[in-house]
Amino acid sequence: MLVRMVLPRLGVVVDRGSVWIGLLLVTLCACQPNIEQAYPSRPLTVIVPWKAGGGTDTATRTLAAVLQDELEQPVNVVNRTGGGGIVGHYALSQAQPDGYTLGAITVEITMMHWTGLTPLDYTNYSPIALVTVNSSAITVRNDAPWQDVHDLVAALKAEPGTLTASGTSLGGIWDLCRIGFLEAVGLDQSAMPWVPSQGAAAALQELLAGGVDVVTASLAETDALRRAGRVRTLALMANERLSVAPDVPTLKELGIDYASEGGWMVLAAPENLPNARLELLRVAVWNASRRPEFSVPLERAGFRLQHLTGDSLELFLREEDSRNGMLMNEAGLAL
Repeated sequence: MLVRMVLPRLGVVVDRGSVWIGLLLVTLCACQPNIEQAYPSRPLTVIVPWKAGGGTDTATRTLAAVLQDELEQPVNVVNRTGGGGIVGHYALSQAQPDGYTLGAITVEITMMHWTGLTPLDYTNYSPIALVTVNSSAITVRNDAPWQDVHDLVAALKAEPGTLTASGTSLGGIWDLCRIGFLEAVGLDQSAMPWVPSQGAAAALQELLAGGVDVVTASLAETDALRRAGRVRTLALMANERLSVAPDVPTLKELGIDYASEGGWMVLAAPENLPNARLELLRVAVWNASRRPEFSVPLERAGFRLQHLTGDSLELFLREEDSRNGMLMNEAGLAL
């Protein structure tokens, strides 16, 4: 005979046997692994805010190819371009913070908000790891009349405003590098006007087509064309030469006192990514960055690899935001 138990405070009649069965089921469920919490259990997407073929796209796709082995899930790269990087950065910031949508945030995220183009800044993301840091190079067509930087400077001083440059959006990092270079040689930024582009790949197409005369962008973005003999790199805005291009001098070697860290790429997730998933991704990226399938092709292509994460990465982003804000203010680009 089934004994019945009354819960007088709730006015509910239940079977004692049902109560114990329910408690047992709850206990068993608590002891089982939570399948919904397993991560990652499906493919990931990585958003690139710049066009395919550029430095950010190349570095991201190289990382994704290795990262999917570490995570044992496909990692698909999609390009969300437009607005000088705003579209892709915004798309990442609005994604679910579940670890299945990641993205490449670039130096522009520490710059765009200073101009009022977007309220987005680096605090809208959960940064995972710094992947690459690349100084700018000054690149011209192979048939350009300037054999070195001094020839280019002489042409700019002879006819200010005649030659144009490109490499990214207006007020982007390569634009700031152009301004810094011109100021270092005693010229106003109007001496070589800027033609905005959707990244270095688009700017290089304009360079080859004769739409612009100079491209300031990282060596990683221009080196394939340099090796093919279609463009000539006059100088690097770096503190030292790169091993992959030992014949390309720095501006400082040429007597021009200017250098800039230039562009960088950080793999990030939307803000408020759960800590457990953030830490798992940090470890996965660290492991991926140590693998030759990742490091060798990027270093050969002219990328400078640098790994930062955690508090060190937060400090890096905060300092970049402050430094670039001051530079943009000096250039008259900040509000």
